Amino acid sequence: MTEYTYRIADEDDIQAITDIYNAAVMAGGSSADITPRTFDQRKAWVESHKEPYAVFVIETTDDNGDRTIIGFGALSVFYDRAGYDGVTDLAYYVDPAWQGKGVGTYTLAKLLEECRKRNMRKACGIIFADNAGSIALMRRFGFTRFGLMPSAATDSTGTMRDMSYWYLDL
Repeated sequence: MTEYTYRIADEDDIQAITDIYNAAVMAGGSSADITPRTFDQRKAWVESHKEPYAVFVIETTDDNGDRTIIGFGALSVFYDRAGYDGVTDLAYYVDPAWQGKGVGTYTLAKLLEECRKRNMRKACGIIFADNAGSIALMRRFGFTRFGLMPSAATDSTGTMRDMSYWYLDL
């Protein structure tokens, strides 16, 4: 079984984060961005995460001891008003070559661990309603669906998608 580790992202990780995110954008079905993001756009996004929010990378190590970033996750501002402090929007993306290997489960578990360490009170996930993998993870970790917005967002394939909204009390 492959082992994964996670850590807070730094500037050296931005290209890998950009590449993984853009693979998801171009595949469709998991991002409402319709064109790839640039390195500078992803850098600004990573840098916008100030305590208690953060971006994390997920890594694996090969037999030679070389580490490879295979995914990333983020705790982001849910709504930029002080009354929402303690509520975070979760996001996670996995390199296509590593999907279906437990990386998403590992990532969500670590994000929730970080939420609790950072004294968050609620975690939210905003997911395309037909994203079966992410919906299954939300259910597995005990999230409750609290809303569905029909025909809310288009992805890079031009598909109009419903958005589902999930939360977990921490």
